[in-house]
Amino acid sequence: MALKVMTFNVLQGGEERFDAILTFLARESPDVLVLQECLGWDDGGRLRRVAEALEVPQDDAHMVLGQSRSRPSGRCYHVAVVSRPPLRSVSVHNDRHFLGHCIVRCDFDANGPVTLFGTHFDAHHEKLRYVEARYLRSLLDTAAFREGQFLLAGDLNSLSRKDPYPVDLEDRLRRAGTDKYGHPPRFDVIDDVEEYGWVDTLLARPASSKWVTARRNRGGVTIDYRTDYVFASPRMAERLVSAEVIDVGDASDHNPLVATFR
Repeated sequence: MALKVMTFNVLQGGEERFDAILTFLARESPDVLVLQECLGWDDGGRLRRVAEALEVPQDDAHMVLGQSRSRPSGRCYHVAVVSRPPLRSVSVHNDRHFLGHCIVRCDFDANGPVTLFGTHFDAHHEKLRYVEARYLRSLLDTAAFREGQFLLAGDLNSLSRKDPYPVDLEDRLRRAGTDKYGHPPRFDVIDDVEEYGWVDTLLARPASSKWVTARRNRGGVTIDYRTDYVFASPRMAERLVSAEVIDVGDASDHNPLVATFR
């Protein structure tokens, strides 16, 4: 059987778009779903509705809301995981000294044990995201990673130098007043993730030429980005069938990324 893994930033909790989000998720029916910006989901109601849309049991063995640290505004941009395979164990990392939001670690069985890290990296600066990438390394045993089945899925708020950005990206970022990627733009986080051995599923087996998960227009300057990723460990990547960006229309300001494994 195939294992379909999706990461999706729902934008500010979904708000009035939530019915459209549920319709989309029911249609795509991922087996493992990682959601970011689950703002206002603390009572569990929206998470249960997502599980219902996926026809997944609404219990702790199939869904978890990773509690993110609060921002100065008091808002918490939680990370949620909904899984068709029962979760054998769950841990949430949200140390405010290292993480902008949180990392949710889940273990489940899918043709052998699989460990998933679902996350949402800091939106403000690459140097902060680099700390998060290094923290992620601290959660991994290198030998186990090389031989085991691991997944990393989420909005990493970081750019890959392997994506087809225009040669004048630096100029566009300046004109748009966008500072979060640096001037010149930095690729430290994705470089570090790949250096550790993670395989970018969209680059490894793209199902189409689509690669943009976030199109932004600031100051009249439109820039296409990919900040959403599903990475696989080398052994898990051997099972990779395809990966693709799916257009979600007006349901969010991010297009989800889906990777399918044997």
